[in-house]
Amino acid sequence: MIAVVEAARAGLFERRHWVPNLVAGLIVGIVALPLAMAFAIASGAKPEQGIYTSIIAGIAVSLFGGCRIQIAGPTGAFIVILAGVTAHYGIDGLMLATLMAGIILILLGVARFGAVIRFIPDPVITGFTAGIGVIIWVGQWKDFFGLPAVSGAHFHEKLLHLLQALPQLHPATTALAALSLLLVLYGPRLPGLGRVPGPMIAMVVATVLQSVFHFDGVATIDSTFGGIPRGLPHFTLPDVSFDRLITLVPAAFTIAMLGAIESLLSAVVADGMAGTRHDSNQELIGQGIANVLTPLFGGFAATGAIARTATNFRNGGTGPLAGVVHSATLVLILLLVAPLAGRIPLAALAAILFVVAWNMSEAKHFVRMARTAPRADVGILLITFGLTVFTDLVVAVNIGVILAMLQFLRRMSSSVEVQKLDETKLQAELAAAGHAALPHDVIVYSIDGPFFFGAVENLERALQQTHTDPRCIVIRLNRVPFMDITGIQTLEEAIQNLQRRGVRAILCEANHRVLRKLVRAGLVRRDERPIRYYREFAHAIDSAAATPAAAPA
Repeated sequence: MIAVVEAARAGLFERRHWVPNLVAGLIVGIVALPLAMAFAIASGAKPEQGIYTSIIAGIAVSLFGGCRIQIAGPTGAFIVILAGVTAHYGIDGLMLATLMAGIILILLGVARFGAVIRFIPDPVITGFTAGIGVIIWVGQWKDFFGLPAVSGAHFHEKLLHLLQALPQLHPATTALAALSLLLVLYGPRLPGLGRVPGPMIAMVVATVLQSVFHFDGVATIDSTFGGIPRGLPHFTLPDVSFDRLITLVPAAFTIAMLGAIESLLSAVVADGMAGTRHDSNQELIGQGIANVLTPLFGGFAATGAIARTATNFRNGGTGPLAGVVHSATLVLILLLVAPLAGRIPLAALAAILFVVAWNMSEAKHFVRMARTAPRADVGILLITFGLTVFTDLVVAVNIGVILAMLQFLRRMSSSVEVQKLDETKLQAELAAAGHAALPHDVIVYSIDGPFFFGAVENLERALQQTHTDPRCIVIRLNRVPFMDITGIQTLEEAIQNLQRRGVRAILCEANHRVLRKLVRAGLVRRDERPIRYYREFAHAIDSAAATPAAAPA
């Protein structure tokens, strides 16, 4: 259900909800301003493009998303990916990749993949978000300390060059950055500033100091980007060609998947705070619409922002009206005070991103998971973190998910039991079938759990433990919720091996889904005698009792 429709049905557009949502939207808009510019600069875009992204995405997700209090815009998680796309393909390539990612998100939502994406395990998410936090933190050293530009294709190379350049730090830039960092962290604790966001305090104070004292060598938005133009963005179509589309497919999928994960995580956090329930598929559609629209108006990739969404709720936001007001606030700032924003020191924005990187890293959660989680999960956590920092986010997430899947399959396979049932376990069922004891030379096996490719070894191992061949083996399937083709083929091969040794095999008690698969695979047929199937265990025992001794084939 679209968030705006759901909010209307809940009565959130009634007059009594106007003031809280107007106030919340105004505050979130002020909070979003420095973050939007900082994320844009760190992504290789111009600062005004971050504002455009927040405006367009904020409106689109508020109207078409699946969470009533979600605030969308550029986020820190995207910085690593977007900076790489911008470096390789330019800002036009970034905008085209964003548009493609938006289409992918819409298709994921239409195909109802919203619930599937949430199955990515926590060690993978924690590992790559912590890795992104480290990359963002190190990536802001240049602007924080006023260092010269450094080169290097890989993280360790850039880190080494930055460490070597640290003695060349610019004192005034570093002082402004340090003051800004303190104000971001502790500014709201100052008397009378409790309701003012720390990033806004830091940005305003650093801008005023630079405007008054004109510190030499301090980089500002004016000196680096030529200022921020006053006015709204114009509609422009990115340069599209088949070759560019093919080249940007990997980047688009990466942006789409990361955007889906972060937006749904933000929606889950919003549900926990507001006591609501979001529509994950509609949220993907809303995020997709936002990412289709933003590059058409000069923006880039956006997703649900956890910090801004939390700020929205804490200041009284209850519905989509707050998200629309947040965008309107940014429009007013862009039209009225854009020239003043050109004086903002980049050091202040770098200090803001220092705090963003720390919050993203979730250091306490990371350390606690590394200390208390099972060893396999700790391994997945550290591998994902290391690959994110030293190789590539895409590689890290892919390998992390694959390792998590393999670990899950290993645990699932170990939970599947193929056990031999003796007379004591079958006494009641044998009595009900009219048998005082298990028929001579008949063995009963029970498969307990999903019989898939990871569990086939359990059946093979159990059958190998039968040292002398019986007349008949009854295999009970009543505790098998599903089978895959590997399990069916293994079962068929095991039965064929038994038949070659003159042992008859009987299957029984499969549920309708498993039975349908056995029939479709040709393992169970009405017109063939060697592999008989019975719906009830009693009939299977009667047939086993009547089985004559047979010589090996």
